[in-house]
Amino acid sequence: MITREKIDQAAEYYNAHFMDPSGDMFNKAGWEYILETHGGTLPVEIKAVPEGMVVPTKNVLFTMVNTDPKCFWLTNFLETLLVQVWYPMTVATHSGSMKRVIMEYLEKTGDPEGISFKLHDFGFRGVSSVETAGIGGAAHLVNFLGTDTVAGMIVAKEVYGAAVVSTPHPVLPFPTQCPGYSIPASEHSTITSWGKENETAAMENMLDQYPVGLVACVSDSYDIFKACTEKWGTELKAKVLARPGPTGEGAGTLVVRPDSGDPVETSLKVVELLWDAFGGETNAKGFKVLDPHVRIIWGDGIDRESLEEILSNYASRGWSADNIAFGSGGGLLQKLNRDTQKCAFKCSEITVAGAARDVFKDPITDPGKKSKRGRLSLHCTEGIWETRMGADVDPATDILVGVFRNGSILKEYTFEEIREKAWPSS
Repeated sequence: MITREKIDQAAEYYNAHFMDPSGDMFNKAGWEYILETHGGTLPVEIKAVPEGMVVPTKNVLFTMVNTDPKCFWLTNFLETLLVQVWYPMTVATHSGSMKRVIMEYLEKTGDPEGISFKLHDFGFRGVSSVETAGIGGAAHLVNFLGTDTVAGMIVAKEVYGAAVVSTPHPVLPFPTQCPGYSIPASEHSTITSWGKENETAAMENMLDQYPVGLVACVSDSYDIFKACTEKWGTELKAKVLARPGPTGEGAGTLVVRPDSGDPVETSLKVVELLWDAFGGETNAKGFKVLDPHVRIIWGDGIDRESLEEILSNYASRGWSADNIAFGSGGGLLQKLNRDTQKCAFKCSEITVAGAARDVFKDPITDPGKKSKRGRLSLHCTEGIWETRMGADVDPATDILVGVFRNGSILKEYTFEEIREKAWPSS
């Protein structure tokens, strides 16, 4: 909403910024016109792809048109703000691509039913702001249910109304009003503060403080291999095997977290050492699965490429993907930018003296930066996606939906609708 106070403040900043004491460079009159004529609401119309829909790159994702010819300048003014949708889209795409990789290996070597908790969001401390954590964290929750980024849960719940999910909580025997879940877990300081000589006692304390269900413990503070063999696998073995599940029945699970070393080699050696200590079984698909009281989570340097390397190595050595989950921080929420998915916002049509005119860029130095021209519509026929331009636009079959017009939100989506759109249950 545009107000008199905002206009005056903007004029002060822009006039100083442009070193323009006359005040002519800042379009104050244009903003005053919006305030006086439109009550401070923005005279634009936005159409967008339904949230959660998976669309190939280089297609139109939203369009914006000014609804008042006197505000022709407004659409490009809003570019910097609206192009920022690149961030949640890219996080959701990256997270979703990792989900597909994990699912591939679960289908080949293990149980696909466990997919929802196979990639945990560790990204809060690796991003640039709390707002970034909230937006990116919510984007990840479109694909998975595991997160330590509380800000993402808040965005999913307060902005999109995320509530009960059908998958049970990993610790509690019932769903709760929460879009994402976590488990009790140690971090390095809660182990190292006990001193190296008391590492076993620190680990045992985790078992004692959280005596049922799942608990995760970082185990590489000093020597991950001795932690697996001498500590978890010998000194604390009986206590690990005695852990009950969340309802007091079945197996409660210790999740061992190695957090350093070569991801492929170290994760393999850890599962081998835990097998030697705790045993397990070979599943119906012919892959080894640890005793249900023990699992692994790898959370150092995880992105799509490293995750696939680990799972490929596991499968080639006869290990099920059931044995391991992943945590991703900067690789999930921060190690990407607007060019990762080639997101851009460009003017494609203007009207001059009542006549529409296509607008586009086509630099000879980079054909990949050629932009789309004219009015745009999005279509999908038998799985083939197409952005139509100019005279080829077809409003009748356009997938883009009106979501905003002249200050009013026309369409909102619930978080469950977005999840269903991204991962159809049928």
